[in-house]
Amino acid sequence: MIKILQTYDEAEDKILRAICVPVKQNEFKSEQLLSDLKKMKESAHQQEDGVALAAPQIGINKRIFVIDERAYKNSDLKWMPTVFINPTITKTSKTQEIKDEGCLSVRKMYGSTWRSVNVSVTAYDQNGTKFSYGAGGLIAHIIQHEMDHLDGILFIDHGFDLEEREIGQ
Repeated sequence: MIKILQTYDEAEDKILRAICVPVKQNEFKSEQLLSDLKKMKESAHQQEDGVALAAPQIGINKRIFVIDERAYKNSDLKWMPTVFINPTITKTSKTQEIKDEGCLSVRKMYGSTWRSVNVSVTAYDQNGTKFSYGAGGLIAHIIQHEMDHLDGILFIDHGFDLEEREIGQ
């Protein structure tokens, strides 16, 4: 299993707090990018308490996140992207909700955050094809959480009512 960096480790926290660099055009379809994506997807899928992962969480300083297919399990969407490279949120709804949140890099810490109910994002897939995607509910929440990671922000930085809990509580 690939190690997920943790905030309680000073050196790992520095990596998690860095602003990630964009994937360059010549990196698309490269062995390195495909290998990184494979690691990210496998790692996200192996987590029982998470369904997405940003590149810095496994020590890769790139603007990439993945959403595991399990996040879409109750969805009737026709298209459900799992790879987001160089993502940009292009629109957020004015309506926000308080959401319960945790993080694979802040194990056992949970709390509440304000998140927009809907977001639109543009990104690239692993082949370098640009796409736009609109999401609501859980997927909108995940996108905002993972975008924070790419800017060195963790949910505990803006969360409230933080508490330590065991997985599954």
